[in-house]
Amino acid sequence: MLLGLRTIAYPAPDLEKAKQWYSDVLGTPPYFDEPFYVGFSVGGFELGLIPDALPGITGTQAMWGVENIETEFKRLIALGASELEPVTDVGGGIKVASVQDPFGNRLGIIENPHFDLSAVR
Repeated sequence: MLLGLRTIAYPAPDLEKAKQWYSDVLGTPPYFDEPFYVGFSVGGFELGLIPDALPGITGTQAMWGVENIETEFKRLIALGASELEPVTDVGGGIKVASVQDPFGNRLGIIENPHFDLSAVR
């Protein structure tokens, strides 16, 4: 039985640059920092960086929650990300967008007023 989202791992061939960029994006340093894996705690979930994988924008698409998607989208672009999908209202007050991080990975964001944080386990 699946228990819920725990970790999203992003390929990061230049682990030091990726660690710094994600520290800037998240506003916090990693809680786990080894040459084979760097882990950040993000609202009870984990964003991991692995040095021995190839970046890409196809395949699994994780969506990270944000309070104000327009503001966060602009901030990610200012930090060096590239637009993949602009902020889009998909109905019900839910908005999504995605960028490509400087290392070639898709980083999806979502503003979802229906997300129930108390349901996370």
